[in-house]
Amino acid sequence: MKTLTNFIKDESGATAIEYGLIAALIAVAAIVAMTTLGNSLKNTFSATSSALSKGVSNF
Repeated sequence: MKTLTNFIKDESGATAIEYGLIAALIAVAAIVAMTTLGNSLKNTFSATSSALSKGVSNF
């Protein structure tokens, strides 16, 4: 009976699940940030390439 009581009170698995959820949240945030940054960089390099091919100088 004492073993069953100890098993019920054991919360070590809950901690592992919490760490897993935190890691998943960080991964989702990183993916969103990288996607946004990637699109911004794509637009910047496209504008730069277009300006260079037209011979436009902003200096």
